Amino acid sequence: MKPKEEEAKNERDGVAKLDSSEIPSLLVNTTQLPQAISETQVQQISPSALAYLGDAIYELYVRIFFLLPQQRLESYHRLVVGQVRAETQALHLRSLTPHLRSNELEIVRRGRNAATGRPKRLNPKIYQQATSLETLVGYLYITDYPRLMELLQKIHLEK
Repeated sequence: MKPKEEEAKNERDGVAKLDSSEIPSLLVNTTQLPQAISETQVQQISPSALAYLGDAIYELYVRIFFLLPQQRLESYHRLVVGQVRAETQALHLRSLTPHLRSNELEIVRRGRNAATGRPKRLNPKIYQQATSLETLVGYLYITDYPRLMELLQKIHLEK
């Protein structure tokens, strides 16, 4: 089905489209974390642990982005995998870099330096960039949620 035909069908069927600006309300806000994390505690969290958290938050963001219009699970999976793979994450980091503040660039650097044990199929630089993006997402999720949403909305996810 062509995009315009699909859009018209969705309008007839009452299927809503999800705008990326609506996603923040669907993610859990950090003010609802079970405990507050001090800046000192944040600095003690390893970049690998921040990347671990960031990987989950980033994938959740992408899954919510593709949730509407409704599709088959296989379609959701294909779309999400295309966006969460290391090569795409590296592209997204490069597109965000001009918008990053100095403290965010420092977190990106820490994430890049912490990237180890890459898959054999990947160029080490790509893996480092993907890990850097995940580290940034994890860091901002626990320190500056509105800033995280601002940056994520600058990423152009391909439908």
